[in-house]
Amino acid sequence: MSRHQNPKKLQIIQSARALFWKFGMKRVSIEEICREANVSKMTYYKYFRNKNDLAMTILDIIQHEGVKKYKSIMQQNIPFEDKVKQTIQLKMDGTNNLSPEFLNDLHLNGDPEVKAHFHKIYQESIQMVLNDYIEAQKRGDIRTDIEPKFILYFLNHMIEMTDNDQLLKLYKNPQDMIMELTNFFFYGIMPKGK
Repeated sequence: MSRHQNPKKLQIIQSARALFWKFGMKRVSIEEICREANVSKMTYYKYFRNKNDLAMTILDIIQHEGVKKYKSIMQQNIPFEDKVKQTIQLKMDGTNNLSPEFLNDLHLNGDPEVKAHFHKIYQESIQMVLNDYIEAQKRGDIRTDIEPKFILYFLNHMIEMTDNDQLLKLYKNPQDMIMELTNFFFYGIMPKGK
């Protein structure tokens, strides 16, 4: 989050993020966010049109933070397999402390505007990863017998898999399922013998 943002706006964002992570977006009211942030509703509406606007702002911040960390990993002068391991750890760290309610709001029963925004920024991230993986494939760091369009197809459908109730029932919590999908994807594309 920018140091140049208004402290009240930051309070709202940080308070809402903590509440959303714990209870999901649908169950948290603007009144609860204001109470937690110690701001008035008038102050809240000075910065955000509604709860969806705030939720999408938080998603943008998360994406910005994640992209920055991801690019930092990819720019390191280390073997690609180590970059993959660090990327998996980044994903694991990013899903820690997320409530099933929050994930449900993002993937299944959430507001269509917020879900659409999430899918848009997810697609942008996926395209960035795909571009990096195409370059890695050219260097021989990823199996050459895998079609890059399949990588994109699989990445796109990983998000759909998180919406599958039958798949979710196989795991203790949504984070375990997300990590299983992530591990399967990353280690399934590594060259044989690595």
